This record gives sequence, structure tokens and C-alpha cells, in this order.
Amino acid sequence: MAHLDTQETVQAGRKFIKKAMKLPMLELEHEQHLARSWRDKSDENALHELTAAHVRLVVAIAAKFRNYGLPMGDLVQEGNIGLMQAANRFDPDREVRFSTYAGWWIRSSIQDYVLRNWSIVRTGTTAAQKSLFFNMRRLRARINDIGANMTHESRTYVANELGVRMEDVLNMEGRMEGSDRSLNATISDRSDDGGTTEWQDLLVCDRDLPDTEVSDKLDTQQRVNWIGEAMEDLNEREVTIIRARRLSETKVTLESLGQKLGISKERVRQIEHEALQKLRGSLIAKTNGDPHHAGLI
Repeated sequence: MAHLDTQETVQAGRKFIKKAMKLPMLELEHEQHLARSWRDKSDENALHELTAAHVRLVVAIAAKFRNYGLPMGDLVQEGNIGLMQAANRFDPDREVRFSTYAGWWIRSSIQDYVLRNWSIVRTGTTAAQKSLFFNMRRLRARINDIGANMTHESRTYVANELGVRMEDVLNMEGRMEGSDRSLNATISDRSDDGGTTEWQDLLVCDRDLPDTEVSDKLDTQQRVNWIGEAMEDLNEREVTIIRARRLSETKVTLESLGQKLGISKERVRQIEHEALQKLRGSLIAKTNGDPHHAGLI
């Protein structure tokens, strides 16, 4: 998915980062005071001072994700969202520095943003896929596997290191080696008719052509009408049996129908046979003697 930085946004982002890096770090006691003021009194000034002092942490974490082709300004912005989430959940009574706690939230927020925007196809929907997405390149570099395709040994190493299936490694390898491609992208200068050829021109559609679909729809409706008209020639008991035995999604047994109608199952079979003969004769008559349509029932 393409993301472009304009000159104005780049300059604004650099100015923001430069200003954030100049802010002093917080002492432990002051940090806890600010966290308690926000937690207990909803002091927005305390929240602002607490988060502003840790924007440099956001910048440092965001810089680690620059190789995914997304603007640094967007990464920092998503990291700031994670920073705010951390501030809302931070418990100053625990002996943990805010930077340690906030780091997880910042990284998680940035990772989710990268996964959502790296491709128009959703990537990393499971824990295994997410781990592979963010660690595969690093592990390949560790063993100096720099080829276009991974070797079997490299895939095995990655799978063992991350505790994932070989199948997951293969799928993510193909996903990361591929790139989004527009169906309107030109793949040749000229086609047989003198125009350009696009990727979408090579897609095969297994569906019927529109005229065939319309024809089938009309034919189906005509058959339904013929059967409805033919059913009018049957008596009430014959209609009940045909609907239950031939026109229902769940076929009713002869025995259950016999119990319902107060007759034997053999008699139900006989009535069904007689009714089918009537329907076939009626359908042949309505279709100008074409016996093919008699097989509709």
C-alpha cells in the first residue's frame, strides 16, 4: 500500500521529533507524581508532561520499523497512540519505570499499524504469522541467507527459532517476497488489437457468460411455472405426497406419510407412482410433446 510523505509533512515531522528529543528525562519520583496525578485527579497537565517526556522513546521504537516502507511520521503517530494507552493503564504503585511499561504498548501499536498498511491484503492475522513477519528477515540475516528464495535449512532454522510450523514459514516467505500489484498495470506494450495488455486481461472467469446466466434463469422460471400448472391436475392427497416426496429438501418416508394420511406405506407408493405419471403426461402436453421436460419431476 503506497504511503507518500509531502515536503510539508516531512518537515513538520522532523520539527516534532527534534523538539521531543530536547525534552529532559524524568526523575523517578517526579514520574510517579505525574502518573498519580493523572490516575487519581485526571490532571491533563500531568499527562502531557509524562507523555511528552517519553516521545523520544516512541521515536526510537518507530525508527526500527522504517524498513517496511511506511512514513516515519505515521509510525511516530501510531506510537504516540500506544504511549497514550500506556499512560491510561500505568500503575505507579508498582515498582516499574513508565518507559519499561510504555515500550510494549508503543511497539504493539506500531506493529499493528505496519501489519494493516504494509499490504492491501491482511497480513499477520495469527500470532505465528505476526512473529514471522517481524523476525524472518532478521533471522535470515543472522545465518547469512540472502538469496531470493530461502533454503530448506533456512526455513527449518526459522521455524525452530520461532516455534512455528514449516507451512507457516513457507506461506510468509511467499507473502513477503511478493508485492501488491494493480490489475490495471500494463504487462506489455501492445496486444493483438493494437492496445495495451493489463494483468486483469489474463484473469480467467469460470462463471457463465451473462447471456447464459439470463437464459438459465428464464428457463428455470419456466420450468417452475410448468410444474405449478401440472400440479393443478392432481387431487389434494396426491399434491401432499408429491410435495413431501419430490419437492421437499428433506424427503419424507413412505411410512411417515402413511401414518399422516391414515393409509399403508404401500398405498402411498402407489399414489405417488400414479401422480408422477399424471405430471409427466401434463408436462409433455405443455411442452409441445417434448419428453425431455417430463424428467423435471
